[in-house]
Amino acid sequence: MMLEAIDVGLDIDDQHILRQESMTCPAGAMTALVGPSGSGKTTLLHCLGLLQLPTTGQVLVDGSQTAGWGSARRRRFWRESASFVLQDYGIMLEESVAFNVTMASRLWGRGASGDFVRMRAALAATGLDGREDELASHLSGGERQRLAVARSIYKRAAVILVDEPTASLDDANRDLVLELFRERARQGCTVVVATHDSVVIDGCDVRHVVGARRAATADR
Repeated sequence: MMLEAIDVGLDIDDQHILRQESMTCPAGAMTALVGPSGSGKTTLLHCLGLLQLPTTGQVLVDGSQTAGWGSARRRRFWRESASFVLQDYGIMLEESVAFNVTMASRLWGRGASGDFVRMRAALAATGLDGREDELASHLSGGERQRLAVARSIYKRAAVILVDEPTASLDDANRDLVLELFRERARQGCTVVVATHDSVVIDGCDVRHVVGARRAATADR
């Protein structure tokens, strides 16, 4: 599922957050959004994931213009096609690790439901095997980050959008998470990563420098 930004701009309170960003995120590849702090990497990621609507320009999903999509169509995209690994992790701390992966609960009583074989495989892949019954609040920051990655693996989404995935990870876990995303890309997934980590950038297939046009305009 290819994502495209065509002259995407975003203004907030008369401030140019993004200006004329154009790029393609192909399926089967990892795309890095790079640039200094404040360049708009996270904002562009949110625009590509339809979490933020641009002020100008277009975001296309498999060639389809999304400007006319209503909230129901965007929610269907998030539910059926996209997975997000954001800086706040999106973890429900008072729920179990298992629930945070499957995001499904039993009809009666507490506890997670879903494909437990796939859930345990996702936890094992992220170094959290055997911890499905623990509360997520018991996990460290780095473990919560890996739990968010496990959720993404479990979902098998066509698009994965990731914001600074290695910020709380040591080198070994950074390499583990990077390889998991690369494997999803090899399986045909579109992976888009906003990052300043040079190791992650080197592991991506495509790079886009966010804010380059804005910086060039300012230098004139």
